[in-house]
Order: sequence, then C-alpha cells, then structure tokens
Amino acid sequence: MDIKKFIAENELSNFPIGLDGCRISDFHFDSCPYDVVVFDGKSEPKKIVKSGNEFVIIHHASLSETISQKLLQYDNLQIIQDESWDLLMLLSKINKKHSSLFSDFAKNSLIESMFCCQKTKEAIQNSDVFAPCWQKCASYYLADSISSLNHQRSSPSHMLDLLRKLEKSSINEHISVATQTIGIERATPTLLERMLKSTIGFSDLVEKNNHSQIIQQKHDFFVENSMLSDCYFYFGYINKENFIKIKNTLSREQDLIHILKIAFDIESDFNLLLQQAELVQKSCNDILEIVSKA
Repeated sequence: MDIKKFIAENELSNFPIGLDGCRISDFHFDSCPYDVVVFDGKSEPKKIVKSGNEFVIIHHASLSETISQKLLQYDNLQIIQDESWDLLMLLSKINKKHSSLFSDFAKNSLIESMFCCQKTKEAIQNSDVFAPCWQKCASYYLADSISSLNHQRSSPSHMLDLLRKLEKSSINEHISVATQTIGIERATPTLLERMLKSTIGFSDLVEKNNHSQIIQQKHDFFVENSMLSDCYFYFGYINKENFIKIKNTLSREQDLIHILKIAFDIESDFNLLLQQAELVQKSCNDILEIVSKA
C-alpha cells in the first residue's frame, strides 16, 4: 500500500505522521489494517476508511501525550513525515522510558482488573445483569498486565498467541487464569458466528466508525486458518474496550445486556462468576507482590 499517496489523498500532509500497529511488526496477518497516526493534537475518535482492498485506521494523537498506554503504542513507530523532527524527539523520549512505561501500564492494568473484580462482586450481590461483563473485563486487564510485564504491546489479534509463547515464570504462570476465566476453550465455529454478529452490533452502537468491517475480516481470517481460540479472544478484547467506554452510563443501557450476552459469551452462573473474580483478584495481588519486590 502507498501510505504517502493515502496521506495526500486524505489531506493529512500538514502534520507529523507515523505508521503504527501490526503492519510494522513481524507477526501481522493479511487481515490486519494499516494504523496511521496523525499528530495533529486533536482528540477526535479514530476513523476507519478503505483504500483499495485495505483498511486504514486514522488515529489522532498529541506530541505532548503522557499516558503510558498510548505512548507504548507509538513505540517503534515508523515515521512517514516529520519535517520539524518533533515526532523523532518524542520517539527518542519513549525509547529512554521504555521499561518504565511498560511497568506503569502493567500496574494500571492490574488496578483496573481488581476494580472490575470488585464491580463483579457488587453486581452479583445486587443481581446486576452486567456482572459477567465486568468479570470478562477483569480477565482481559489481567492479560494486558502480563503482556506488558513481558514488554509486549497490547494487540487484540496477536496477544493470545504471544502469551502462549512466553517463557515460564512466576508472573507468566497466571496466564492460565486469564485464559481460563475468559473462556477461550468454548470457541467453536458456530459460537464464533453468533459472537461475530453481536460484536459487530455492539461496535456499531458504541464506536460508529465502520470498525465492524475489520471485525468481519478478522473473523474470516481466524476461522479460515483454524484459529478459533484466537478469534474468541479477539472478540472479547474488542467488546471489553467498548464496554469500558460506556461503563458510566450502564444504568441507562440495561437493554444492551441482550447483545452483550452473546458478544461476550457470558456466564450466567453467579457462583462460578464469583469464583472467577476471586481467582483473577488473587492473580493480580500475586503479580503486584512480585513486581514490588523486583
């Protein structure tokens, strides 16, 4: 794909721009989109457009960003244009803080995971229909933390495979807790087809940016290549991201549970949910203790 031509056609030439995401890694799939990061200082949501047969996600970013998760996404960014050298200077700063950024993001993910565990327990006590959704989020945040402690960037499409390949350690032994409570062993082609429709529907409701076309393409790739567990993990991660975006308005969105039941493939047994929340919470505390002694 001619990125420079795409930038010119979309009138993005006035800002520092970089290519990010799977496409600059050694493990991208043919189904992976191109992530173009425009450092224009705007807080606009990402935009998804199709260029030829490829999907391009346009991200808006700031050169004065301080959030560790976002800075890590710019790590190893491939600079497309940077006349002022401001983007090069930002990447140099990120490189110098590389380890501390991963550590910070990991700790934040552990805190978020424990918060979601607590929300799960409270929801169970109150018979809140969203209890299983909170538990799924807790498990994905745990996966995020382990991935980050191994200096891997969050990548919904590739994370499960990368986690599988990690060496054994006192931290990595908790991967099994994340995957077990996420439920990847439940993946079948029939279930994934149902989850696909609901994941697309939930994305359209929350994101409203044609992300559904990429979700469809990812599903087709995973199923065609018999990567059913990876597809299940991918759907759950996307749903986690969108669920968190609306977490403060759930009281007004009770009907969403009908689509989330299938999109998240949620567990209806509250006793099992409580056990899962306690398992994830224990893993978070164990990892925090390991990290604090390092």
